[in-house]
Amino acid sequence: MFKHYNIDQVVLPLDLEIKLQENDIAYAVNDVVESIPEEAFANFLRVTGCPSYHPRMMMKIILCAYTQSIFSGRKIEGLLKDSVRMMWLAQGYEPSYRTINRFRVHPEVKELLRQCFVQFRCQLVQEEQIDEEAIFIDGTKIEANANKYTFVWRKAIEKYNQKLVEKSNQMYDELLEKEIIPEIERESADELSTDELEKVVEKLDEVVEAYDEKIEASETGSERKQLRSERKVPKQYRKQFQDSMARKHKYQQDMEIFGERNSYSKTDHDATFMRMKDDHMRNGQLKAGYNVQLATEGQYALAYDVYPNPTDTRTFIPFLDNIEERFFELPKYIVADAGYGSEQNYEDVIENRQRIPLITYNQYRKEKKKKYKNNAFNTATWEYDEKNDTFTCPNGKKLAFSYVSNRTDKYGFTRTFKVYECEDCSGCPLRSQCTKAKEGNNRKIYYNEKWENQKKYTKQQLSEKETGEIYGKRKIDVEPVFGFLKANLRFTRLSVRGKEKVENELGFAFMAVNLRKYTAMNTNQPTNKRNNTNQNGSNHQNPMIGTIFRCFV
Repeated sequence: MFKHYNIDQVVLPLDLEIKLQENDIAYAVNDVVESIPEEAFANFLRVTGCPSYHPRMMMKIILCAYTQSIFSGRKIEGLLKDSVRMMWLAQGYEPSYRTINRFRVHPEVKELLRQCFVQFRCQLVQEEQIDEEAIFIDGTKIEANANKYTFVWRKAIEKYNQKLVEKSNQMYDELLEKEIIPEIERESADELSTDELEKVVEKLDEVVEAYDEKIEASETGSERKQLRSERKVPKQYRKQFQDSMARKHKYQQDMEIFGERNSYSKTDHDATFMRMKDDHMRNGQLKAGYNVQLATEGQYALAYDVYPNPTDTRTFIPFLDNIEERFFELPKYIVADAGYGSEQNYEDVIENRQRIPLITYNQYRKEKKKKYKNNAFNTATWEYDEKNDTFTCPNGKKLAFSYVSNRTDKYGFTRTFKVYECEDCSGCPLRSQCTKAKEGNNRKIYYNEKWENQKKYTKQQLSEKETGEIYGKRKIDVEPVFGFLKANLRFTRLSVRGKEKVENELGFAFMAVNLRKYTAMNTNQPTNKRNNTNQNGSNHQNPMIGTIFRCFV
């Protein structure tokens, strides 16, 4: 015996929600988007033209598709016709892939995503899934949607530009020496600007036109042949200066695109070439990508941002500013790995933000080893006389305070060093092991008092039980989120180009990670579906099905 099956029988359409499981991820998607205030959608309203799809519906279907590892607009369009949860969220609407792609890169979507993260965090706090005690910060590199061999390097452009300047100056001097054109007014004797190159081309045009008129006016063949021969020189110079002018303009555009970076991709100007993680053959991968910064707690992504520079040290302060401005108030503890440990970052967290940084520095683990502590030539282990402000070297010589040195890096941050110099290193039997200074020069120590105090403060904080336990959670809090993103969600490469569009796509991806985790953590808890009596859900479908069946009988 088989169960009754007849494909030709008429079936009344029912609410698709009855086909969803009790704790389906579609409910979590629906709840987080419905929590966005109505005023956040005001910028999407149209005064004229065909009414647009509601932004809530578009947000729901894109988020739901991302939770299923679907990132293509065409595949999302296909899900709207195949997936029950997508049909329920869209309520019968089927926007095209063009509409989906235009919406997810819309500038106003950035604010909707921000609202999603803010509301989702409030929900986590209300449900006591996070305690707001600390945030864990880390970064990862994600490959951009750019071709592999489209790199442009700053050093190469600077080299080519310098050669162009030298060649242009040489050709200009030759023109003056041969008296082909008169001298022009120049802003600088070192380099011809684009406007000055254009003036030289105009002068050469006048010279060539004068030769053309002479050739047309000449009646003898030998004279015309002689004029044509003389015209070749200014024509050749004109062509070279036109080429120099075009190259000069291109190099200026390249330098504007670079900004503070050392490279960019021709297919995505905002992407920078970065050293990615080694592949299975342990080959370092140099690809166009973005440095993604993430703040987490309880393995939930709470805030994110995108930066073009590959190192994390310079992204720390801008990222904290972004969190405070757009997401939430910073908690008491800010936890990060040694990639963020620097004098400027410690100073910003402790003095400017009045927070406690649980951030190690590069030498933190090395300083704990016996080899480091027992190294007699390590200046950190040298005896210091606070009263006389002197250090004592392994040979018993004194290094007295000499002068103060200030060093300013290319980003404008100044570090202050106290310089101590040995009284006399000549004839010292340990000189070769102690210093690499030339003969006649004494051993010097550059002591950054502020940095050393910050290191002591960090050691003290990490040695305490409470703060040490908080720092110990870093690896099991922020690192798994990147694992969920790349391994579980299979989000390893961006599908859009440009920093603004990349921010939107990463917002969808991180929220998808949050929703998958949240659904998995709450599978045994009742959903809002049961508590909402006004919702067209399973509460009223059972009696409706019975009524319809009795009518047919």
